[in-house]
Amino acid sequence: MPGTIPPRRESDRLADLLGPARLTEVVDVGANPLEDEPPYLALLREPACRITGFEPQPAALARLRSAASDHERYLPYAIGDGGTHTLHLCASSGFSSLYEPDPAQLELLVDFPRLATVVDRIPLTTTRLDDVREIELLDHLKIDVQGAELMVFRGGRETLARATSIQVEVGFHRLYRDQPTFADIDLELREQGFVPQGFVSTKTWPLAPVQWADADEGLARQLVEADVLYVRDLTRLDLLDDEQLRHLALVAHVVYDQRGVALHAIRELVRRRALDPSTESRYRAS
Repeated sequence: MPGTIPPRRESDRLADLLGPARLTEVVDVGANPLEDEPPYLALLREPACRITGFEPQPAALARLRSAASDHERYLPYAIGDGGTHTLHLCASSGFSSLYEPDPAQLELLVDFPRLATVVDRIPLTTTRLDDVREIELLDHLKIDVQGAELMVFRGGRETLARATSIQVEVGFHRLYRDQPTFADIDLELREQGFVPQGFVSTKTWPLAPVQWADADEGLARQLVEADVLYVRDLTRLDLLDDEQLRHLALVAHVVYDQRGVALHAIRELVRRRALDPSTESRYRAS
């Protein structure tokens, strides 16, 4: 069942203003715990959300489960198109992908040939997001699956119809053979009613043969990938129900500090008389 709201603390000002009926449902596809904290950590610490994460690599899944709170659950499914593919396990686990690394493209970037060396290949049966019965609701999706994002989006259109925001890692430099890049992802998400709101982070890398210690390293970088925040088209908030708007505002404000998006959602709720007319001014003053 969708998570119920725990007792609120004094500090939960936006949640108090919005009055959501349940916890924000966050789905994390590719939850492999690398060096970075998950972007939704502030929301989880409240706790104001419930996490459903997917990680098919056994060692990474074990680490996630051992550290999970009561508001987190991690499942071993490899989310994709429902077909069987080859998982290319790389020397650095963050490079492991359903796509074959492209040696010619990797050679352009310092250290990437070593990091993306394929050490094993295993068959992997994927599950469409639309076929995951454990997902009852989805408000926010965070996805990082090393090139297979488009496959996930196309196999999750019904589930994503309820979502109001997505953080997706997109590639600008094609690291894998036949890997969809930012242009492909952007077209698919726009077709599903999402628009890019902004860059969460960007990743650049030295172009070989320039090395990290080279004096010119800062002037010889290639844009490799970025995490991009997509939200529902703010001109069509009329298509969302009240609860969707509440969770859009919470994610935008708490996770991404995007007060403009939160404000648009609040104003739509006020227009519908779902919130008191004073809510906008109270939010601005918070």
